[in-house]
Amino acid sequence: MVTEDRSPVATPAKPGVSASLRVRVDQDACTGDGLCVQLAPSVFEFDVDGLAYVKGGDGELQTAAGAYVPVPLPIVDAVVDAADECPGNCIYVERPDGSLQAGGPSD
Repeated sequence: MVTEDRSPVATPAKPGVSASLRVRVDQDACTGDGLCVQLAPSVFEFDVDGLAYVKGGDGELQTAAGAYVPVPLPIVDAVVDAADECPGNCIYVERPDGSLQAGGPSD
């Protein structure tokens, strides 16, 4: 696929899902603030423990430690904002090579 100016762009493997980004929440660092749930409710949700978790495209909460889900294309900006603004610095948005796109602890 190419843009109007003929520059190449990534084509997602599944329609509506980012071909390059995935997100997870580190519950050990989660403060339960809820900013992520407000910004991207289709990706983040609270569990009964009051902590945020990611959920898959089917809406199923991913409660396994370190669970990742792909970032849906329409809300990439919201997920990145949630990661960057998270008071617990517990959201990690990663590229396919494992490098950090957004979030995580501040240095």
